[in-house]
Amino acid sequence: MDKVKVAINGYGTIGKRVADAVSLQDDMEIVGVSKTRPNFEAKLALKRGFPLYVPENKLSTFKDAGLEVSGTIEDMCREAEIVVDATPGGIGAQYKELYEKSGCKAIWQGGEKHELAGFSFNALSNYDGAFGRRYVRVVSCNTTALCRLLYLLDNEYGVKKVRAVLMRRGADPGDDKSGPINAIVPNPITLPSHHGPDVKTVLPHINITTLAAKLSTTLMHMHAVNVELSSTATAEDVRTTLSREPRVFLASSDMKSTAELVEFARDSRRPRYDVWENIVWSDSITVEENELYLFMAVHQEAIVIPENVDAIRSMFELMDKESSMKKTNESMGIGTL
Repeated sequence: MDKVKVAINGYGTIGKRVADAVSLQDDMEIVGVSKTRPNFEAKLALKRGFPLYVPENKLSTFKDAGLEVSGTIEDMCREAEIVVDATPGGIGAQYKELYEKSGCKAIWQGGEKHELAGFSFNALSNYDGAFGRRYVRVVSCNTTALCRLLYLLDNEYGVKKVRAVLMRRGADPGDDKSGPINAIVPNPITLPSHHGPDVKTVLPHINITTLAAKLSTTLMHMHAVNVELSSTATAEDVRTTLSREPRVFLASSDMKSTAELVEFARDSRRPRYDVWENIVWSDSITVEENELYLFMAVHQEAIVIPENVDAIRSMFELMDKESSMKKTNESMGIGTL
């Protein structure tokens, strides 16, 4: 079987991780990545052996910086069968016309609106729905975590209602555009937050409301989740259900913070300390009168990466959900913490 030719438009926080994950798959290959600035990430992309493509008006800038360029972003799209758009939120929509003209398929990230692709994706929840599609949107990090959790709970016990409070990181670790921060910011002030409606683009029958705030941290998001279950379950039942899914990690109580989770991932020799799994504190799982409570951490830089890989397989109808997720998990080391 020929490998699917994949291009990454935007070699930043998400794009470079997707490129590494795709490189681990024996049914895909990277034909190019794009950058708009000749920074350290562009240099590292070339060092990794990825052909580098840039906007046409930046060709001379990269040449002056001594970086070898394989062509323009338009050239890259013509080389690809599918483009994973990892450009900043709101920018990806501007490239849709190019993808249409190039004849390639495209995946956008959660920073774009659902309507752009017409289908929002989470591998565990609706893998089959992306079969053969030309355009797909992989939902955001927080939505990915909620969809995984709620899909598992709904399948096992039924979900009547969800109320979740999201404590969001203020910026990514490598992002200095926000500057120093010392505040807690309601995000947004008007309630509810967008995360609940975003979950419903994947799991439309789930009754969910979310609130969110930004905190002065860069490491991870934290969710405080309350789920009213339709059938009887104990805390141990829920632990057993979650423990069966490789994309959920049950953390022990000796990891008391997101900082210690990051240190644990580093010590586990995860690349870039990436945690692709939902992180649920096992001891936080509590059930009272069929209401489940738990704390869940989300590594915003990493959790959506396996979803992009699985979305490619579904869009090209390469294999079924179980086979794709197993292949992705094994190639990336998901479920090994």
